[in-house]
Amino acid sequence: MYRHDQSSLEYDRRDYEVPIYEPEVGQLPDVSEKDLEKVNQTGTTTIGITTTDGVVIATDMRASLGGRFVSNKNVQKVEQIHPTAALTLVGSVGGAQSFIRSLRAEVNLYESRRGEPMSMQALSTLAGNFARGGPFFAINPILGGVDDEGHHVYSIDPAGGVMEDDYTVTGSGLTVAYGTLEREYRDGMTNDEAKEVAASAVKAAVERDTGSGNGVFLAEVTDEGVEIQGHKDFDEVL
Repeated sequence: MYRHDQSSLEYDRRDYEVPIYEPEVGQLPDVSEKDLEKVNQTGTTTIGITTTDGVVIATDMRASLGGRFVSNKNVQKVEQIHPTAALTLVGSVGGAQSFIRSLRAEVNLYESRRGEPMSMQALSTLAGNFARGGPFFAINPILGGVDDEGHHVYSIDPAGGVMEDDYTVTGSGLTVAYGTLEREYRDGMTNDEAKEVAASAVKAAVERDTGSGNGVFLAEVTDEGVEIQGHKDFDEVL
């Protein structure tokens, strides 16, 4: 019978202070300042507007590498994450997609356990907590949703800050888009009116921001659900 000497398997644990596999469970990989700069340079323009009907969200359709090279011309940057809520993708594509998957899972779990939809206040707080504590590099999404308390638009900053407003803009084209919104926004707009204003703001950003372009996606959020449509030609909605 084969036997081995147990003593021969002993080793000095001090020789193994550095883990063989990194990162360890519960740790996040170290990210250099250079890596963060590359992520921060990812461009886009996303807009959220509250209306009398619900919420309108608009985004451009371009994915770029640091705003210098167009990697995709037909990216849907707004996704449904709740029966009556949608979220935009801003920043690192991988980080934003992971962020959306995580929120969807939490929303489904909440509804399964409690038998009722998650409120927008709870969903926005959860999104802020995820942005602050998760490995979602340089995301700055917009959350728009409808619940029993009303119609809501939130911007979620990379540090986890949550700010609610009647309308908001995020992404590299925000300075141009904000100028259009400040001029054209008014209280009491319908979804159809807000879609035209939001598309106009995205079009203005596309004219000057190299990280934005190639059309517009428009999402309508009401108490009946979320509808998302893409338009390659701005004339279809303006």
